[in-house]
Amino acid sequence: MKAVVQHRYGSPDVLEFRDVEPPAASGNEILVRVHAASVNAYDWHVMRGDPYLARLTGIGVTAPRRKIRGRDFAGTVEAVGRDVRRFRPGDEVYGDLGAADGAFAEYVCVSEDLVEAKPANLTFEQAAAVPLAGHTALKGLRDVQPGQHVLVNGASGGVGTFAVQIAKSLGATVTGVCRTRNTELVASLGADHVIDYTVDDFTRNGTRYDLVLDLVGNHSLTALRRALTPGGTIVLSGGGVFSGGSLVGPMWLMIRAKLLVPFVRDRLLVLTTTLDREILAALRHLAESGGFTPVIDRTYSLEEVPEAVRYVETEHARAKVVITM
Repeated sequence: MKAVVQHRYGSPDVLEFRDVEPPAASGNEILVRVHAASVNAYDWHVMRGDPYLARLTGIGVTAPRRKIRGRDFAGTVEAVGRDVRRFRPGDEVYGDLGAADGAFAEYVCVSEDLVEAKPANLTFEQAAAVPLAGHTALKGLRDVQPGQHVLVNGASGGVGTFAVQIAKSLGATVTGVCRTRNTELVASLGADHVIDYTVDDFTRNGTRYDLVLDLVGNHSLTALRRALTPGGTIVLSGGGVFSGGSLVGPMWLMIRAKLLVPFVRDRLLVLTTTLDREILAALRHLAESGGFTPVIDRTYSLEEVPEAVRYVETEHARAKVVITM
């Protein structure tokens, strides 16, 4: 089968389009013919092995342990292992491979516990855009109550476009923060207010929010706390403005938050995206009920994965970038 493989850390130039042996399903695994995959910031962080501390978490110290990049996928079940009970050949599915990676390929082999039926109202391309970004947004907003005021910093990005829509579906008043060229997009997603960060600093304008979902990492904890109501919540996820070459990179803000938790009244949460099939099911139901519609910025072919990853890494992609097979 065709796949995009990587044998050393580096720029998108280390990603190679080549033939590899196809996987085979056994036990509780299913073999999925991939119709679409999507690119996440996670992919280029692993591609570069950056920040360096992340190499000690299992991705590989001197070279990537998993050779095929890509987490999110949507496709059709091709074959099932003998212990599979939930799926059969021909079923349309979507999922997130997590640290196993491997979605930038014509086929993936994955435990049935990491897969869910594809939302019936979404195309394969739209469904492939959902897993990691939608998962992150939904977990980051799980404590939101109707009537609360929520701010999403990084509202036009892959996670942010889901977060704005999901927060609205939960009954919140939503403020999205983005750059000038993306203000119309964020407003079209349902944001009640849109802040252009090139004009206004939300941490200094005096407005307070019950929850701040920070997807960028471009403000200190002190600044973020200025934007909170008393006892409000900051949820930290990612660090999209980080550009490599560091020991800890965007993890530093999260480390500081964990150290500060015992000493402040505000809730400081560091978001982790542990794989959870129940979240995939919740996202499917939310998509089918109109709670969100994935926004796709650009699509690339499998052979063009290096260009797609470069675009996500360096060009501040709006919404999601999808790979089609």
